[in-house]
Order: sequence, then structure tokens, then C-alpha cells
Amino acid sequence: FRSTTLAEMGTTRMTVQYNVIVHGNNLSLRSGFLALANATLVTCDFGPILFDVGHYCNRVTLLEGLAKQGMKTDDVKAVFLSHLHFDHCNNIDLFPNAKILVSRKEWDYAGNPHKDDMFIPWMVKEQLQKHDLELIDGEDRITNGVHYFPAPGHTPGSFALKLDTEQSGCVVIAGDALKYPKEAVNRKCDMAFDTIAAGTTTIERILDMADRIIPGHFPELVKHDGRFTWEEAAELPLMVR
Repeated sequence: FRSTTLAEMGTTRMTVQYNVIVHGNNLSLRSGFLALANATLVTCDFGPILFDVGHYCNRVTLLEGLAKQGMKTDDVKAVFLSHLHFDHCNNIDLFPNAKILVSRKEWDYAGNPHKDDMFIPWMVKEQLQKHDLELIDGEDRITNGVHYFPAPGHTPGSFALKLDTEQSGCVVIAGDALKYPKEAVNRKCDMAFDTIAAGTTTIERILDMADRIIPGHFPELVKHDGRFTWEEAAELPLMVR
């Protein structure tokens, strides 16, 4: 699953596009949270790539989001997991035919997480081993205009994607390497199971490279006059039944 694959396939270069198909939020309770993570569909030469898959509370929403794109889970060629917290990876079983990418460092971390990290789902490694799993290291590209890079801080093995797009410039899908605007405004990591220093270095790198950022738990951030803001409201519709 490397850039040479495209040359071997002889594919025609296409424009990289992206669409957030599950909209996250950063809502918290006094104890615990209501937060849901963004899930982003990337279309490119390689085929549809889904960045993060959420957890059971947005399982139906994920399927509906794919359906709005005229897709089913079998149409997704690869799933890129930013890290292995439950709210980003629990729905991976919906994609039995997709190649799964996760960082080798995160894979190792999931077997021995930080003592305060309660968010690694039990038996996640056993579940991932049922799939076509590839452990990645360092920086590389999946295909033209789609690059991945380490983004440690929130967890030691967190990774992000950098998209080179025609309409939106450099778009970074950050996962929880940059979770919400507070971290962009303060240029400082807010929650780390690695170190705050590592997370802050990652955030600074993302802010410096990106024209747009898709955080882990907030609408897309857009750079205006050197500063990031957002144009869409974060929503969480609730119904009492």
C-alpha cells in the first residue's frame, strides 16, 4: 500500500476530494462526554479512503453518510485509523473487505496504554487482526496528493493525513492530534496520553502547514489572514423518545 502501487496500476490522476460524512462534536458532561468524532471520506486515485469510523453511537449515522455518497461499506477501499480510541475505531467491523491502516506505534501502544487512558477498546487488536491490516511507520504517501505523517501527543502513535487539493489547498485531517479550536487558538495540546510537549509540537506543525483542518471533534477550521476560524456550527440533534 505505497505510491508505487499506482504506477503499477496505471491509473489516471484525479483530483483529491474530501467530505465529512459523520459530523463530530466536543460536548462533555460533568463526568464523561457526549462527543462524537468526525469521519471523513477521501476520494483519490487509489479509491475511497475513510478516515476514522466512529463508535456505536454513530454507527447508523456512518452508514447513512456513506449512502448519501451513493456508497456502501464494501465500496470503501481503505480505512485510515488516526488512533485506537474507541470513538474513532469501534465500527471497523463494518469494513471487512477494506485495507486497514494504523501506525505500528499505536498498535504497540494499544497493548500497553497509559495508566490513565481508559479509551482503548478491549480486544481491539484481536478485531483488527481479522482484517487486511497494514502497520505504517514514518511519513509516506498513499497516492498522489494523499500523505500520512506521525502526529503524536494525544496518543504516542496518532497519525494524520495531508491532502493536496485544488480547491481548498492543503487540508489536514487531524484526528485527535488537534481536537477542537481551543488547541488551535492556544497552539497547545489540551489532552495527551503521550506528552503535552509532543502534542504541542504536532499542533504547531499542523497549523503551519494547513489551509484547512478537520479536527477530531469539531467542524472544519479554515485559515483567514493567518488565523483559523470556522464557518459551520457544531450540531448534536437530540430527540426524546
